[in-house]
Amino acid sequence: MPQQFSSIFRRYHWQDIEQAIESKTSADVERALCKQNLSPADFQALLSPAAEQYLETMAQKSRALTQQQFGHTMQLYAPLYLSNVCSNICSYCGFSINNKLRRKTLDEAEILAEAKALKRKGINNVLLVTGEAPKTVGVEYIERAIQILKVHFAQIHIEVQPLQGQEYGRLIASGMHGVSLYQETYHRASYREHHTKGNKTNMDARLNAPDQIGQQGVHKIGLGVLLGLANWRTDSLFCALHLRHLQKHYWRTRYAISFPRLRPCAGDYTIKHPVTDRQLVQLITAWRLFDNTLDLNLSTREQQDFRDAVCQLGITSMSAESSTQPGGYAENTQAALQQFEISDERSVEQVHSMLNIKGLEVIHKDWHWA
Repeated sequence: MPQQFSSIFRRYHWQDIEQAIESKTSADVERALCKQNLSPADFQALLSPAAEQYLETMAQKSRALTQQQFGHTMQLYAPLYLSNVCSNICSYCGFSINNKLRRKTLDEAEILAEAKALKRKGINNVLLVTGEAPKTVGVEYIERAIQILKVHFAQIHIEVQPLQGQEYGRLIASGMHGVSLYQETYHRASYREHHTKGNKTNMDARLNAPDQIGQQGVHKIGLGVLLGLANWRTDSLFCALHLRHLQKHYWRTRYAISFPRLRPCAGDYTIKHPVTDRQLVQLITAWRLFDNTLDLNLSTREQQDFRDAVCQLGITSMSAESSTQPGGYAENTQAALQQFEISDERSVEQVHSMLNIKGLEVIHKDWHWA
């Protein structure tokens, strides 16, 4: 049994990593840019303030590496929110139990209605999303949703509460292709500050959940940090250490990185560590240079102009025409159920057209059960 990541995580200290990144020089950046196989220390250099003056070079190299590995393609998907019921208190999330939000969990007929609405839009790849409420949306509920949806979509991924290893195995057998599970932040003090009630307060359990997923042989695991909770440079380096641990032990699995920047939501949370557009471009291109095999995902949290500008700089997967509320795609849906505000409100057809103009072929499936 591989050592779980929480044990490895304890070997590192946030302040040491933060200082190491800040101390990187132009020579460190140039050295990293000349290498094909980058170490975590090289990634530190590309995340550092010293790398800001090399952003154009990073972008050009990132674009070339992406085209070499993935061709001129872009995956499109849509999140399908099954429930906004949640038993956690998370300061930044609209689903937090302390927010006065009308709660809804889709029944089987409503799940099918959402599927039909998404198919009419041309979506064939979905990410199933729920709040963290095991008693309401536990493994039995998620399994049934996958069984309903797998005949309608080429690929199904989930973003739900951490499950047990055998539960992930059960969902894989039902037709699930991948799991996205974001650590939110690797900074312990910030993690405690923002997660004050519910199962999510257990940081070590969340750190180790991707190990549980990897042990079941899932096709893809998605990682990421919530940009805005802590220092994005340091958080991203810890995410890279987490990735390398998983790749070492679960090398048959593919991996993806997402870049969710905090967005307005129900509640009164103020973003303490905002990330600028230029910094996000640096982060995206640094990840591509660090590992050219990763799927890099950008959601409709981001503005239309920004998504158009970076779609050829390393991104390989984008959401389109997203709704962040249960029942948000079918007709006669209720308002005020959403997790956060979206920024790019274009239709699937409009995003498809934009990508085609930029010379990118839209794909909805990149893998098949053998």
